[in-house]
Amino acid sequence: MDYLDNFDLVIGLEIHAELNTNTKVFCSCKNEFGSLPNTNTCPVCTGMPGALPILNRRAVELAIKSGLSFGSKINNYSVFERKNYFYPDLSKAYQISQLVYPLCLSGGVKLDNGKFVRLNRIHLEEDAGKLTHISKAVGTFVDYNRGGTPLIEMVTEPDISSAEEAVDFLKKVRETLVFENIANCKMEEGGMRCDVNLSLKPKGSPVYGTRTEMKNLNSFKSVQRAIEYEAKRQAEVLVSGGIILQETRKWDDDKGKSSSMRSKEHAQDYRYFPDPDLLPISVSYEDISKIKEEMVMLPAERREMYVKEYGIPEYDASILTTSKYISDYYETCVKLYNNPKKLSNWIMVDLLKLVKDQEEFVFPVSEEHLTTIVKMVEDRVINKTIALELLDKVIETKKDPMVLAKEMNLLVTISDEEILNLLKKLKAENEKVQADYKQDPEKISKFIIGYVMKNTAGKANSGKVIALIPTVFEK
Repeated sequence: MDYLDNFDLVIGLEIHAELNTNTKVFCSCKNEFGSLPNTNTCPVCTGMPGALPILNRRAVELAIKSGLSFGSKINNYSVFERKNYFYPDLSKAYQISQLVYPLCLSGGVKLDNGKFVRLNRIHLEEDAGKLTHISKAVGTFVDYNRGGTPLIEMVTEPDISSAEEAVDFLKKVRETLVFENIANCKMEEGGMRCDVNLSLKPKGSPVYGTRTEMKNLNSFKSVQRAIEYEAKRQAEVLVSGGIILQETRKWDDDKGKSSSMRSKEHAQDYRYFPDPDLLPISVSYEDISKIKEEMVMLPAERREMYVKEYGIPEYDASILTTSKYISDYYETCVKLYNNPKKLSNWIMVDLLKLVKDQEEFVFPVSEEHLTTIVKMVEDRVINKTIALELLDKVIETKKDPMVLAKEMNLLVTISDEEILNLLKKLKAENEKVQADYKQDPEKISKFIIGYVMKNTAGKANSGKVIALIPTVFEK
């Protein structure tokens, strides 16, 4: 029996994303992943007595940009507060965050199923360091490099009703933040993390149940599995007459289960109060206007434009907007040569294949050179097989494709007369081809084209071959 049939699932997410700044949010230490432990640190980010924070303006701008990207209201007045708690990776025993006056309020994200998931807020805060648990015998190492890294925290309303909706929401958030160059969102590096707040309520009831929180999930797969597990666990507890405790739970992805960490704190447990070392932030309408000028067309808008204006299929549009780099590359190609579908085919099939194993990539051929090659194929100056050979040589030499094609003697030089002679020779030497042509011209034509291409080293114009076949085989 599926106990979940008796309940509605209620989910709210808290998403942390590290901002793309050169330095940390309250000091001049590098904001850089992968450095040697405790090398990007100073008295400010390690919380030494007497050290004073200085606010990173760029971090504020990126936080505001995130709010604008999701339709949030930007507060003209915003305050930093101290969130007091002690963990080994937070040496000053408080985190600088925002509670009462965050930078951004409301906004939201539209899911694929049409649902609009509301945001409660987006605020700016600092990250803590990183703990690495070795063993009971050795202990735990602390790396403070990440401490002070600027984060935005996005808090949703409890509008999400399934694991699938949660993952869809996260994917849309991630692609927006990456497109706008707000955050790189590399989940494997901790660049984007998610806390899941989950509760169950009786079907149709307006009263929410007691919620639990699962912290620091760092992959879409983990989020999906953790939600499915916790929903089932809560349903089994409630059906058996038990009660759900408000608590923070730790998700173990290897074991596929969660375990209790501690009772869930309320906001008042953190003893928030305004940070005395940081002045309130004043955001003018001029500031917001300047940030808006940086913003680009987002993936959803681009997909819609590609389908409507370029006339390509939705599938193509979805592939071409998987990164801002691919999308910008494609748009530049279309401006150079107005053949959107042919260009999308080349990018999706031939170029992406060349970089498929690279996490971060730049196509090894310029937009100008690619469009020249595609145009040569469409103008039947070369065929696709030769075009791929030419592409490899262009990548190797960086030379102009037309210059290379002439140097390599790749341009089509086969005359109509030579093609006709080959067709007549095939007809005379192979009577079966003539008979097969009368029965199924389309099927046997592929064989005939192949014969001509083989005997011209691929230099015959396939369009001309197709046009000339009937003049020989229909007699």
